[in-house]
Amino acid sequence: MLIFLGLIVLVIFYAVIVYNRLVALRQTCGQAWSDIDVQLKQRYDLIPNLVATVKGYAKHEKDTLEAVIQARNAAMNAGTVTDQAAAENMLSGALKSLFALAEAYPDLKANTNFLQLQSELSDLENKIAAARRFFNNAVAEYNTACEQLPAVLFAKQFGFEKKDFFEVAAAERAAVGKAPSVEF
Repeated sequence: MLIFLGLIVLVIFYAVIVYNRLVALRQTCGQAWSDIDVQLKQRYDLIPNLVATVKGYAKHEKDTLEAVIQARNAAMNAGTVTDQAAAENMLSGALKSLFALAEAYPDLKANTNFLQLQSELSDLENKIAAARRFFNNAVAEYNTACEQLPAVLFAKQFGFEKKDFFEVAAAERAAVGKAPSVEF
């Protein structure tokens, strides 16, 4: 009887340890998402300044500027991680169009305000990429812990659901293996 009680206490003790580990991993995922959110907020705040600077030089490029603003607004209003990733990929494409547009205006390319904003955005993009990697690592660790024995036996009953990764768009993923074209 004592052995049976000891075994039950041991199982309960081990379950508490596993539960606490899953809670800690879930919190790490939440913190990692908050880090991405902070970087994205800075990006969203910077974009209107960038658009306003470009607007002064490229008045007839209204469609490109509106596409950037629409993509920014969609990204700000995205709800889930999957929706956020899709909106961010759309915003990245719109920003690429904006910078391609800037290439056609030598005065804009030489504008110190534009260059500073472009540099700040580039720095933010690098920080966002690092935050995404940290988030995806935290999600991978959390999902793995939820799927391993013994946690898999009771993770769902305690509300530990699988989390989504912050993934790149399929078009960007397909372009990874392709060599860029260089023209002279």
